[in-house]
Amino acid sequence: MRDITHKQVTLRTATAVSVLFCSADTISLIRGDKLPKGNLFDVARAAGLVGAKLTPQLLPHCHPVAIDAMDLEFGFLGSGEHSEWLAQETTSRSGIVIRGEAKSIGRTGIEMEVLTAVSVAALEIYDMLKPVDKELEIGHIRLIEKRGGKSDRERYFASSPSCAVLVCSDSTAAGKREDKSGQVIREMLEAVRAEVRHYAVVPDEKVCIQEQIRAWVAEDIQFIFTTGGTGLGPRDNTVSAVKEILERDAEGIAEAMRVYGQMRTPMAMMSRGVAGAIGQTLIVTLPGSSDGARESLEAILPAVFHARKMMKGGGH
Repeated sequence: MRDITHKQVTLRTATAVSVLFCSADTISLIRGDKLPKGNLFDVARAAGLVGAKLTPQLLPHCHPVAIDAMDLEFGFLGSGEHSEWLAQETTSRSGIVIRGEAKSIGRTGIEMEVLTAVSVAALEIYDMLKPVDKELEIGHIRLIEKRGGKSDRERYFASSPSCAVLVCSDSTAAGKREDKSGQVIREMLEAVRAEVRHYAVVPDEKVCIQEQIRAWVAEDIQFIFTTGGTGLGPRDNTVSAVKEILERDAEGIAEAMRVYGQMRTPMAMMSRGVAGAIGQTLIVTLPGSSDGARESLEAILPAVFHARKMMKGGGH
């Protein structure tokens, strides 16, 4: 199974649909509650819910997820409400439409569970109708919508945000140590379609850090990510340097990074990282270690890019 420990815990939702085609006479039997096996939709709903819960046992690479909410609705083809999901040639036939919705708060999506639910519900209906209809057909199983995680990326920015990476390290600036965390930050930003316009290395000196940040702010770089100087060492000056020039704090960003890191190592509580705005530029201080920088960005990307809209007066 794929490693999903780097993914954020978010609200995930999914909607799926399936169709069971049957004859018009069968529809009449259903409406008249005259089926030999009794009530149809209550049993199909229960079967679909059971199928959803067993999805990880049916699909080897599917991670177990908490199904926090799920509902299955049943309707008859031919009504206008289904034209949004199904083609006209489909809605002109007789049959049953099964629509499922599900919610989960977790690291991975819930689309496979809801797809399994509508599929198993269709199979249950097939089983209950087969004594009265020999022309049954299941089809049009599809995902209508999913939200959460990567699916929401377009919500946070319409165009590629401009970014800069500032490595704050005495040893790297002196050429005694190769920068790794800055390269990690660059790669992760580019992976979410951000444009890294600048990359620079400065010693962990307040004046150097502040001058470079102010220069990028004057250029209207939208996001500045620093790495290094967030610890408790005598030469960890980045946090205090950034704090002095921030106009507005964004404490929630720093707390999100610490909470995410704390779930992976108790050392995350030692981070003094801060975040905040100068004008319409957001500055985020990240740890100097590669793992610390990676985990901190995993906690806030891509949602942090929504800050630009807010700083320009666009609200939430």
